[in-house]
Amino acid sequence: MFAPVYFDHNATTPLDARVLEGMLPYLTTQHGNASSRHEYGRAARRAIDEARQRVAHAVGAHPTEVVFTSGGTEANTLFIKGAAACLSPGLVAVSAIEHPCVREPAKALRRAGWRLRELAVDADCRVVGADFQAAMDGRPSLVSVMLANNETGVVQDVVALAQAAAPARAWFHTDAVQAFGRRALDFRKLNAAGVHALTLSAHKLGGPKGAGALVVDKRVEMQPLMAGGGHERGLRSGTENVAAIVGFGLAAELAVADLDARTRHLAALRGELEAGLLHRGATLFGAGAERLPNTCYFAIDGIDGETLVGRLDRAGFAVAAGAACSSANPEPSHVLLAMGVPSSRARGAVRVSLGADNTVAQVRDFISVLDTTILQLKGMTALAS
Repeated sequence: MFAPVYFDHNATTPLDARVLEGMLPYLTTQHGNASSRHEYGRAARRAIDEARQRVAHAVGAHPTEVVFTSGGTEANTLFIKGAAACLSPGLVAVSAIEHPCVREPAKALRRAGWRLRELAVDADCRVVGADFQAAMDGRPSLVSVMLANNETGVVQDVVALAQAAAPARAWFHTDAVQAFGRRALDFRKLNAAGVHALTLSAHKLGGPKGAGALVVDKRVEMQPLMAGGGHERGLRSGTENVAAIVGFGLAAELAVADLDARTRHLAALRGELEAGLLHRGATLFGAGAERLPNTCYFAIDGIDGETLVGRLDRAGFAVAAGAACSSANPEPSHVLLAMGVPSSRARGAVRVSLGADNTVAQVRDFISVLDTTILQLKGMTALAS
C-alpha cells in the first residue's frame, strides 16, 4: 500500500503553510474593510498595498499595473470583454488551445458583432507561425495566446508572437496562469515586445483559491465587468478579499525566491517519470516542444484515460484525464484535437503535473502501480473481446 500521492498540481496546488500563516490574521483579528477610514480599514489597505507590490515585483511589473480579481477566469474575461467594450467590433484572434475562460468570452463577442479566429497549432502544441501571420494580416483588434498550456505544459514564444502582431496594433494578452511559479516572468520585457496584459492566479503556486490578477499596461482602455464602488482603479468593484490577496502576495514572493531549485527538482522528477512511460510504450504529447518542467501528458494505446485515472485514484495517485475545469465534458480534449491527435487516442490522455513536495520514490511507485493497472485493464479488454 502507498500513501496517497498528489500529482495534479496544474489543477491546483496545496496551500503553502507559510502562506496560511500570513493569511490567518486577516481571517481573524485583522478583519477590517480596506475602504474603511478607521485603523482596521487602514491596516487592511496596507496589507493589500503590500501584496500588490509583492505580486508586481514577482513578475517585473509596476504595482499600479496589477488589478486583483477573484482568479484567472475573471482576469481573462475582464481583459477580453473589458477591452472589447472600448473598441469597435472587429476581429479577435485566440489560439485553438486556450483555456475555456479565454475561448468562451471570445466566442461571446460574436453576439456584439465581433469575428473570431482560432489560431492553429502544430502537432507539438505550438502556434503555427504562418497561420498566426495570416491572422495578423486580417488586422485583429484583440489577440490572446496563453504562455503555457494547462494540459500539455507547452510554452509559446509569446515575445515573437507579440512582435509579429505589432503592425496590426492589436492589444495582445497572454494567460500566464500555469507559467507563473514554474518559469520566470518579466512583464517589463514582455510589454516592451508588445504584450499588453497577462493573467495570474494564486492557487497554482501555493496560494489560496479565490485570488488572481490581471497585470495590464495602463494604456489599454477597458470597461469593468461589474459596476460598483470603483475598487481596483475602477476595473473590479467589490469589497476586497483581503486574506486571499495577502496570501497571493506571499505565494508570489515565495514562488520567485526558490524558482531555480524547484525547476531543477521538477525537471528531474519528470525525466524519471517519462523514461518509465516511454519504456512502456506511452505516447507523450507535446514532448517535441519546450514545456513546463512539471507537466507530463501521455496516453497508452488501448487504455481509456478516464478509466485509468479512476483506477490510479483508487490506488492512491491523484492525476487528471485533462483540464480540471473541463472535466465534466465527456468529449476529447480540444487541445489534443487541435494538435491533430486522433479522437481515439485523445480519449486515452492522462496528465501528471508534479509539485515541489513530490519525490523520486513517489514517481517510481507510480510507475509500478501503472504497470499493474495496465495489465489489469488490458486483461479486461481481452476478456470482453
